Amino acid sequence: MKAIPVPAIAGAYLFEPTPHVDTRGFFSRTFDREVVRSVGIDPDGFAQDSLSRSAKGVIRGMHLRSGRGEAKLVRCSYGEVFDVVVDLRPGSPTFRNLEFFQLSGDTQVTVYVPAGCAHGFQALTEPADVSYRIDRPHDPAEDVAIAYDDPELAIPWPLPPTLLSDRDRLAPSLADALRMRR
Repeated sequence: MKAIPVPAIAGAYLFEPTPHVDTRGFFSRTFDREVVRSVGIDPDGFAQDSLSRSAKGVIRGMHLRSGRGEAKLVRCSYGEVFDVVVDLRPGSPTFRNLEFFQLSGDTQVTVYVPAGCAHGFQALTEPADVSYRIDRPHDPAEDVAIAYDDPELAIPWPLPPTLLSDRDRLAPSLADALRMRR
């Protein structure tokens, strides 16, 4: 497994595994504490693992947490997703930068999303499973959502959205969300 810095988002990394492929399929390590530690991330700093399953075209996001924020490792464990990270840390050298990734169950690549960055994805397959490793327990009172179709972000979602939660459908603009976070 190797760690690859994401230049557009300071502190973000892609963790690229080395799958072992044979006639049965493949075996792949999806987390390696020493590789994570080698780039300055505390491997023991994660508190919760979660999984979402989405139908093709579903958009989940853009989400982040207020307060201390939430760092997470995100991986598509089955299917394929178009993944988006937006740096919303005011002091960051990459503030307001966006980066897009194609994550798939075939590659098992993981993206590390630093605290203070918004994250979202669109399912490109039927279904798509996304695994999350989060650095602190979830507190719904700290949830922040930003409109997935905010013109300031101009995210090039590859498919028309098929289904959104009420939270995502009614999410405020980036400008309004940033004002509310202060």
